[in-house]
Amino acid sequence: MKKFLQLATALIISHSAGIIGSMFNILSLSTWYENLAKPVFNPPNWIFAPVWLLLYTLMGVALYFVWQKGLDKRNIRFAFMFFITHLFLNVFWSVAFFGLQNPFLALCVIAILWFMILALILMFFKIDKRASYLLIPYLLWVSFAAVLNYSIWQLNI
Repeated sequence: MKKFLQLATALIISHSAGIIGSMFNILSLSTWYENLAKPVFNPPNWIFAPVWLLLYTLMGVALYFVWQKGLDKRNIRFAFMFFITHLFLNVFWSVAFFGLQNPFLALCVIAILWFMILALILMFFKIDKRASYLLIPYLLWVSFAAVLNYSIWQLNI
């Protein structure tokens, strides 16, 4: 039962970032974002929700694997808290891009986020290799999102 509760908590923590971030997306998706010039490789809007749902789930499972190694160890506590901290930056990207409607600020945020995800992968690898592997799709998607963010910024200067 304890493991189930930890898994559920890890998933809730992870998905909370998505839920909070989506509040900013919804407010300007059909207005401001719709009117932006976008690159030809911009995916249709409907693809973002299922991709992020999968990524937040993988992130939650990764957090659970790390948590299972014991928060009594300093490096695991640090990795756990670094994960939580990175989620705030993950949410702030939505605030910057959709809430503040500032693609340049969002680009700065996503650049920092990318390095934080890479650091998480390296930290998690030392604790539980499975956890680090689960974050690789997230890094790849954020890499794509950064290119997309840059392109939108450039097209709308």
